[in-house]
Amino acid sequence: MRNYDVLIIGTGVAGLFAALNLSSDKQILIATKGTLEDNDSFLAQGGICVQRDEMDFEPFLEDTLRAGHYENNEAAVATMINQSQEIIDDLIDLGVAFDKKGAGFSYTKEGAHSRARILHCKDMTGKEINSKLIARVKELKNVSIFENSTLVDLLVAGDRCHGAVLRDQAGKLSNVYAQSTLLATGGIGGLFSKTTNFAHLTGDAIAIALKHGIRVKDLDYVQIHPTSLYTGRSGRAFLMSESLRGEGAILVGKDGQRFADELLPRDLLTKAIYTQMEKDRLPYVRMLLKGHVEGSIAGRFPGIHAHCLQEGYDLVEDYIPVVPAQHYFMGGIAVDLNSKTSLANLYAAGETSCNGVHGKNRLASNSLLESLVFSKRAAQAIDESFQCALPYPFPEPDARSIEAGLKEANRKLLEETGSEEEAHAK
Repeated sequence: MRNYDVLIIGTGVAGLFAALNLSSDKQILIATKGTLEDNDSFLAQGGICVQRDEMDFEPFLEDTLRAGHYENNEAAVATMINQSQEIIDDLIDLGVAFDKKGAGFSYTKEGAHSRARILHCKDMTGKEINSKLIARVKELKNVSIFENSTLVDLLVAGDRCHGAVLRDQAGKLSNVYAQSTLLATGGIGGLFSKTTNFAHLTGDAIAIALKHGIRVKDLDYVQIHPTSLYTGRSGRAFLMSESLRGEGAILVGKDGQRFADELLPRDLLTKAIYTQMEKDRLPYVRMLLKGHVEGSIAGRFPGIHAHCLQEGYDLVEDYIPVVPAQHYFMGGIAVDLNSKTSLANLYAAGETSCNGVHGKNRLASNSLLESLVFSKRAAQAIDESFQCALPYPFPEPDARSIEAGLKEANRKLLEETGSEEEAHAK
């Protein structure tokens, strides 16, 4: 029997940052479905938002609400903004190296932002943050890490969670007991035929929450990113960061003319792109940086530049074919401002959770910030309410029963998210 104080499922920024903010006397297990780096936080290109000064609170709030079609939980938005500078200070203390401009930080602007407030690390912000968090977590003597370990059920008795059932790479099932459990399993991109997400991110925790009657919210709020690199091949789509357009890149149709404001909210720009694709009778539109982005394009976007070269396009010189792709999930397991779910001792943070901060459409570069703010609050809430109790005596997991339960839970998730047709097409 494995027994821990805290079980964390997921190694994106939400899971890792929670571990770093829990008190060092807690025995923690972090489990992840793939390897430590197989998460969408690692793929994040654009950057992380921060409230730049006192005058920026109201504009930042309004930008987030407007992008979310005013369906946001305003208290959650205010909490995120108010803690944004604290989070940036934490990241700097952990060794994250944000790009500088002169003596200060370099800020960029993206779609639906009224001013430049996005910090970045070239075009690999998520990789920089996640890598530094992984390095710091590995230094913790109270943390164990299981890779290639899949969440297949929660241990639920009465009105509380007692841990989870995990399946290892060999297919063995194990009960893992914990006083508190944090779900940070990411999004649902793997349910779609074209997504910027890792294929193994299939909303496992959300499906299991549906199985146990744990409250969920806004499961049909799925965000399509306007610009991924068009290749005509199947498999994960390569994201063409919104920061490209934030720095001035334009979108043109077959006739070479611009057809939309490139800094519209993501859902509105996606609609404009689909309209132009239909008009042009092409499976893509084109993006152009040359003559529109100042400074060194290859220096500012080295990762994107290198990938485009591998695909036969020069980001500095060429028109780049781009197409919308599923990118983010605004719904998820319903949580409060401390990331508590409707089940005692169970928390959720990051893309798998829904506190309402994003409303119906996420504002660009709010994802890393939201994950970090509310995973830190989850860790603080776990520490404050921690009570040691004997593990509830669950029977050994039965593979047949687990698989049947997962199949039904996944069916419900596909229906709720509206992704069933896409998932079947995949």
